[in-house]
Amino acid sequence: MKTEEIKQLFKDFESAASEIEGVECWSARELQFLLGYSKWENFEKVIQKAKDACENAGEKVIHHFPDVRKVIEAGKGAIHEIDDIALTRYACYLVAQNGDSRKLEIAFAQNYFAVQTRRAEIIEQRLLEYERVNAREKLSQTEKQLSGILFERGVDNQGFAIIRSKGDKALFRLATNQLKTKLGVPEKRPVADFLPTISIKAKDLAAEMTGLNVQTKDLKGHNPIEKEHVENNTAVRKMLLERGIKPENLPRAEDIKKIQRKLDSDEKSVLKEVKKIKKKKK
Repeated sequence: MKTEEIKQLFKDFESAASEIEGVECWSARELQFLLGYSKWENFEKVIQKAKDACENAGEKVIHHFPDVRKVIEAGKGAIHEIDDIALTRYACYLVAQNGDSRKLEIAFAQNYFAVQTRRAEIIEQRLLEYERVNAREKLSQTEKQLSGILFERGVDNQGFAIIRSKGDKALFRLATNQLKTKLGVPEKRPVADFLPTISIKAKDLAAEMTGLNVQTKDLKGHNPIEKEHVENNTAVRKMLLERGIKPENLPRAEDIKKIQRKLDSDEKSVLKEVKKIKKKKK
């Protein structure tokens, strides 16, 4: 396939995309011709195979192949509606995978939608990593604020460490050191650096509750504040268990420092590309 043909196909596929309720999709009637099928009946067979593949993959067919109506011109200004299918990017990928591989258009589409689908997966993964990093930073801020509140009420750094550990035991049914051993966390690293996002947010919620209640109830001294923190972590644990989540059974997450370095590296790469584009424009 020549470069000019590839560029034209890329342009055709990009321009054929539209949005329905915020979801990028393609009209099956339009995709039919882009993929080199002259008869709708033949293309319908390919779509059916794609639907079967979708179902076998555990996805809901209706989410990726919803039936719609398409308005077309019938000559002399007359218009009428015909049956159509709105295909998501994933649906298009499955259609291409089940098409006639001898067609150049199918070969292009297989690669085009594979790359597009993979790009979406990468973006989704990056957003999840970004959310986890933000959750970890938020927990650090909450604990720093809580430490300040407790210091004013007679709890020193050592006392705060003990209270925090008792909170971990109430939340995870494991003391901090036991949790570190279970997850394989280095001795000098905070256990939160290796917790999944939901566990980080659970710790943060309990710490926020403690900070608020210590001030609202005007608690002072180690024992009443420790009791408050344990009760808050117990309450958060109960909420998780009611939703079928056992925090101590969740797998260890990747080192948050590695995630942060990767995000920082990606950001630097983007900035370099932006600078290149700006130079070209000048």
